[in-house]
Amino acid sequence: MGFYEFLTSMSFFCIVVHAVYCLEKDMTISIQPKKEECFFENVSAGQVMELEYQVIDGGQGDLDINFRFISPSGNVITSDIKRMENVIRVGATEEGHYQMCWDNSFSHFNSKTVFFEILIDEDDDEDVWDHFDGLSPEEYYDMKVQDIQTVLDQVRTNLNKIQHLQDLLKATEARDRSIAEGNFVRVNYWSMVQIAVMIMVGLIQVVMVRNLFDDNSKVSRLLKGKLSS
Repeated sequence: MGFYEFLTSMSFFCIVVHAVYCLEKDMTISIQPKKEECFFENVSAGQVMELEYQVIDGGQGDLDINFRFISPSGNVITSDIKRMENVIRVGATEEGHYQMCWDNSFSHFNSKTVFFEILIDEDDDEDVWDHFDGLSPEEYYDMKVQDIQTVLDQVRTNLNKIQHLQDLLKATEARDRSIAEGNFVRVNYWSMVQIAVMIMVGLIQVVMVRNLFDDNSKVSRLLKGKLSS
């Protein structure tokens, strides 16, 4: 391989990497009652930001939360009132720090656990393959740019879908585990209360029966006095 072919291959590799690159973050946070938690993400104009959140634990309360998505200029792009989950996709028209706020101020006692995932990608309309405009038709044909583009786009889409489904399954599993553990605690608590009540009723019955057959007991004298009267 000559020096020119090496440079061409390296340029092709860098552009391919750029084509499949996207930023993805996920986090699980706990929001205390009467509190609001905000996070910021820097997005460039022309990029697409996709946010998905899900309340996976509501303490002893409902699985809901208030949410606001705010642009760098301070405008509220979208807001949710007491929702359990939502998927928001926004095309950034201005560059800067976009603000995501989860508000649990309506809850007085229960903290909320929220899982969210952020995906930032280039606009789908942007053709990153324009970097190959300077190549000759023979080089276009040899590298089969169009075929490689189709394959890489499909691979990127499938990988993003796989990652997205795995994150959703993880969040759903955490939510279901939280619900199951809460039910387990409640069942154990009320079972212990019921057992304690049953033991107390049994002891009272034993004492009452013994007192009925004891002539010197107050219960026996009280009953005999009522019967004689």
